[in-house]
Amino acid sequence: MSDERTDSAALVYDWNEKDRRGPLLRKPPRFVDESIRDGLQSPSVADPTIEQKMELVRLMDRLGIHVVNLGLPAAGPRAAEDVEQLARFIVEEKLRIQPNCAARTVEADIRPIVEISQRVGVAIEVTAFIGSSPIRAWAENWELPKLEGYTRQAMSFITRNGLPASFVTEDTTRSHPHTLDVLFRAAIECGASRLVLCDTCGHATPDGVRNLIAFTRSLLRAMGKEYDVELDWHGHNDRGHALPLALFALEYGVDRAHGCALGIGERVGNTSMDLLLLNLYLLGQLDAAQHDLSCLVEYVQKVSAYTGVPIHPSYPLAGRDAFRTATGVHAAAVIKAEAKGDFDLADRVYSSVPARVFGRRQEIEIGHYSGRSNVVHWLRAHGIDPTDAVVDRVFTAAKASNRTLEEHEVFELVAAVRTG
Repeated sequence: MSDERTDSAALVYDWNEKDRRGPLLRKPPRFVDESIRDGLQSPSVADPTIEQKMELVRLMDRLGIHVVNLGLPAAGPRAAEDVEQLARFIVEEKLRIQPNCAARTVEADIRPIVEISQRVGVAIEVTAFIGSSPIRAWAENWELPKLEGYTRQAMSFITRNGLPASFVTEDTTRSHPHTLDVLFRAAIECGASRLVLCDTCGHATPDGVRNLIAFTRSLLRAMGKEYDVELDWHGHNDRGHALPLALFALEYGVDRAHGCALGIGERVGNTSMDLLLLNLYLLGQLDAAQHDLSCLVEYVQKVSAYTGVPIHPSYPLAGRDAFRTATGVHAAAVIKAEAKGDFDLADRVYSSVPARVFGRRQEIEIGHYSGRSNVVHWLRAHGIDPTDAVVDRVFTAAKASNRTLEEHEVFELVAAVRTG
């Protein structure tokens, strides 16, 4: 076996880089994790224990996620208690991750955040939200002057109490520019240092993201606030666009993107934070010194376990089948690459994601689409001598099956050959 290693990048023609002008992102990407706030609004999830939430926050910190939304303390006593315990936990463990909390644009929602912040001794960013789309205003019988008044009162109250004020317009991607102009100006005039653009209903397309961000940046320039007010993107997945739109939003210049592990959240969920980090890593946009992605799979697995949301077998990176194949042609290519001693190439030959970087590995299984090489590889991987009799027996059973053989079934077939 040769000790030479082939540079897999030299064997991939990357159309993604074709005709690119300048850097992909204008600045290093920043992230807000909503797993234990917006993610828990799914009607199908369980609310993790406080100890489980602490463990998730530790993982977020290791991953280099910059901000965690601790919850909406005005939702009830348990929510308020969890927020305070988590804020104290972040301070006591000296984590890098910064806390924020959600609130409606009313003083009654914001006051608990202020009080928790004062008791714990940490600045908690307040993300105060208000509905802004015409359809929501029609349903609620809201008039724009009323929304503007709520906005001014909320932002003023936050800033008077010395906390960072972020203004969140729900359903921004379906809101009229006149409404956004009025509300954005009101929020900024009263101290908001961040605008959060929301695709609350998963409505946007790439054109919509580009147009909305361009409009908002133009407004900030007109106000002389282009360098004083930052932008966030918060997306939902109703049309299946959440992940690419978050990437587009970062490319178009937003400062932070929001997401949840495993894409959990209301209806069909939020942007998948884990897949956002994975893609930015593959695009070369994450500083390895700031982002420890070795725990990325663990992060997804623990969110799944603590919320009761199963990981689909074909879910990227963390799914059971992400690096698993029983197809003869595909398996043969992986096996041949491994036979060359080139495990990086084996990772790349039928996947764009390097399994070993994230603690995973290629898995060759045996099924009705398999070739004999699958059987030989599987047997050797499990310490079994691939004699002709054993290979024949397993291969024949696989071809007669309508699914991939389970491990115990292969062992039983091997045992049957050995016992005659």
